[in-house]
Amino acid sequence: MNSNKLSYIFAGLTILFWGTAATAFKLSLQHLNYMQLLAWASLFSTVILLITLTITGKLGTLKNIPRKELYRSAFLGFTNPFAYYLIVFKAYELLPAQVAQPLNFIWPLVLVVLSVPLLGQKLSGRSLLALLFSFFGVILISSQGKIDIFNQSNPLGIALALTSSIVWALYWILNLKAKQLDPIARLFLNFLFATFMAFALGSFIPNFWEINAKGLIGAAYIGCFEMGITFVLWLKALSLASSTARIGNTIYLVPFVSLLFIGLILGEPIYWTTLAGLAVIVASIVFQQTKTQKG
Repeated sequence: MNSNKLSYIFAGLTILFWGTAATAFKLSLQHLNYMQLLAWASLFSTVILLITLTITGKLGTLKNIPRKELYRSAFLGFTNPFAYYLIVFKAYELLPAQVAQPLNFIWPLVLVVLSVPLLGQKLSGRSLLALLFSFFGVILISSQGKIDIFNQSNPLGIALALTSSIVWALYWILNLKAKQLDPIARLFLNFLFATFMAFALGSFIPNFWEINAKGLIGAAYIGCFEMGITFVLWLKALSLASSTARIGNTIYLVPFVSLLFIGLILGEPIYWTTLAGLAVIVASIVFQQTKTQKG
């Protein structure tokens, strides 16, 4: 099997695992609060990434890391997974899965906006138009089946879901400036620091240590297949692809796969506004990333 076909297999597994994430979040939050889920999922992900480093022979890359890099990793770990998943899990506590997931998916457009002040890039007319269209998509999704958005939506949940896309975009921009370490090693350190942060903060929350088997199973699944292994699979898919842009576009299938699991497993009736809003957002992202062809 050639490397390009293998890249699509890894991408397909990534789409499948990330497509189950929203459903796993909602099911796990029935047994754990958002702080517990963050701490235990981060711990499982850290273990998985450590095993991955050991199997791939990259454990040695963690030796003699400069103090500056450790500080950078700690800050990145605070950004993601700590702050990002803290916000995401709380948003999922407050919103239906079919609303929280697509709102979180506007991060590619947020990435374009943040690249202006942080990377010195220019905001093109195409990007600005895409942002305006995506805003309309956000309104549709937030309405939850009825255009009277202010009676249907949870304002805090909507704000958190949108904020999570900002944090995620910020994390990837910061990662562009952190190329000294192997990507998996960097990810491991991020999760390691975030796990300490999550358990440290959780210790001040009542009933934090009261957990059950179903909650731990959910946290283990999320730690393995939303956070840990799936990041590695996606990096592998990109590294093997003959065209990273083509493979990268497959990620837009994730929210639609997610809606399938949400409907089948969670039993949420899928609102027409969710489908319409999601279609608008994905179309906006594709439009923004497609260069105008000349001639």
